[in-house]
Amino acid sequence: MRDAVGHQWHDNPMKATTLLDRAIYSYADVDRLNGLSPGTGKRWLEGHVRAGVFYEPVLRPEPTGANAVTWGEMVEARLLAEFRGRVSLQRLRPAVVRLREEFGNHPLAHASPFLSVEGRELVRQVQNEVSLDPHLQLVVVRNDQLMLDLRTQRFRDAVSYEDGVVVNLRPTGRTPEVLMDPQRSFGQPSVRGVRTDVLAEDYRAGESIESLADLYDLELMQVDQAIRYELINSAAQAS
Repeated sequence: MRDAVGHQWHDNPMKATTLLDRAIYSYADVDRLNGLSPGTGKRWLEGHVRAGVFYEPVLRPEPTGANAVTWGEMVEARLLAEFRGRVSLQRLRPAVVRLREEFGNHPLAHASPFLSVEGRELVRQVQNEVSLDPHLQLVVVRNDQLMLDLRTQRFRDAVSYEDGVVVNLRPTGRTPEVLMDPQRSFGQPSVRGVRTDVLAEDYRAGESIESLADLYDLELMQVDQAIRYELINSAAQAS
């Protein structure tokens, strides 16, 4: 089967586990790369205490005490970042627990819940079973059709699947050449394997876009997008 952008995918549990469980990020990376407030990623992954009450992790079965974040966890955090706002994401935990039972570890990083009709129907059933708040629903019914929620669709548009799992994602739609790929540049934003922060640093040091394109064997557009991505990300963190 192929996804909407032509990437082939099928179930390959061994490869999926190997890729999704690759630990390459820090909690600070989760916040920085998903535009989250400091500490948010760790709360989603390790849980937190508030007013003397412990709230379980949203994206892990239980706290692990680990300092590293896996690719699968980063991808799932990217989806949750779309839903932050009016309703506490803690309410999403029962649905994630049930989806984990149906789709395996890191269910939100798998293709099946989003690309197949059967998967979407199963997600809808889980949402109903746990009485998921309407503001947190991943799939919705519109005009008698089962569709991805607009926020889920934004996530879907930002990722590519192979072997049934997310293999890369675009951190922002405004710079589509910039990718996060767990098999390149330690999963940091890059263009053709060249980290965007390296290109931006060289540019700030006085290198021209043309010279950087020549030095790293990139297109001018790729260098330009890398620099723009770093500017966008810096502005977002400063706000």
